[in-house]
Amino acid sequence: MSQSRLPYVLTAATVLFAAIVEWLNGRVLICKCGYVKLWQGQVFSAENSQHISDWYTPSHLLHGILFFAALWLVARRLPFGWRLLIAMLVEAGWELLENSAFIIERYRAVTISLDYYGDSVLNSVCDMLAMVVGFWLASRVPVWVSLLLIVGFEALTITMIRDGLALNILMLVHPIDAVRNWQAALPH
Repeated sequence: MSQSRLPYVLTAATVLFAAIVEWLNGRVLICKCGYVKLWQGQVFSAENSQHISDWYTPSHLLHGILFFAALWLVARRLPFGWRLLIAMLVEAGWELLENSAFIIERYRAVTISLDYYGDSVLNSVCDMLAMVVGFWLASRVPVWVSLLLIVGFEALTITMIRDGLALNILMLVHPIDAVRNWQAALPH
């Protein structure tokens, strides 16, 4: 195998490894409903985080943009493939942590995600692929476009579901009752 392909093979292997670990840890492969949808737009649903994409997919795309920016700052001399592998290791690590009993219970305790039981393996793999898309986009577009994507997706998800990457992090790390109450006021 050529050195230039190695980071991409390792990136794919990381996705596969994370998927297998999630499955071995009890995550369902696909939605318990028994079918796969391209889009699940209902947040307060047992099918949220179970299909190919949902309102949280943009946050994973933003992960890719932010990881690209961070790695450009600290490791810009590394070839693109190796930086992508580092980003995927972080993203896969997050997916494994996010779907651990500890974080699932934390979400349920401090956010409006009372019925959150974790992602399906399919959704988790698609979230990791969304990160790859964001990482690739950030490598190809001007910085102002990446910034516009971050602001645009955050504004979209905050408007549509009263959640997004920034609010998700805030509520996970330092829950604020006023934010939780505002999020809970969204019609179900």
